[in-house]
Amino acid sequence: MKIVLYFCLFFSTALYAQEAKNLDSLKVKNELDTVHSFKKAIIFSACLPGAGQVYNSLAMKNGPKKAYWKVPLIYAGLGATGYLLISNQKLKNNLKQEYILRGTGQQTAEWAAYDDPAVLSLYQQALSFRDLSILAFGAVYLIQILDAGVEAHFVSFDVSDNLSLTVDPMLMNLKTPGFSIKMNFR
Repeated sequence: MKIVLYFCLFFSTALYAQEAKNLDSLKVKNELDTVHSFKKAIIFSACLPGAGQVYNSLAMKNGPKKAYWKVPLIYAGLGATGYLLISNQKLKNNLKQEYILRGTGQQTAEWAAYDDPAVLSLYQQALSFRDLSILAFGAVYLIQILDAGVEAHFVSFDVSDNLSLTVDPMLMNLKTPGFSIKMNFR
């Protein structure tokens, strides 16, 4: 009888140990499956502006999901710089056409108040503004990709109340205004 009891006790502990080992391996697999990839965030953001920010926001576990508000700003920046690019390109083409017409002895009523050097100067200015619009569009596009990559690194960053930096106004010697900086690392 004692042998049967020892046998059951041995098997029950062996089965329990095996079950715990399987649970530990499942926990490791789940942690590996939930690792947030900054490469995915960059690729998503490069393919569709704002998609990297949404991907990061969906992966955030701690704190509020802060990335959604950036998407309208990204599209507003791209839209504004795209509008400036198109309008400056149209103005450049219009001034170029006017300068070509003036070379043949004709002119349009729109640019009649300007002489030839003024039209050429306006053309150069529109060309410069168009080039700056291209750079601004590219800068907004690259900044949103960079933002998605940086934010992906901070998805699992601890932002609890235990880590805080507080800047408060204060009076030193009851006369001089200043700032008090308090850091909390609990």
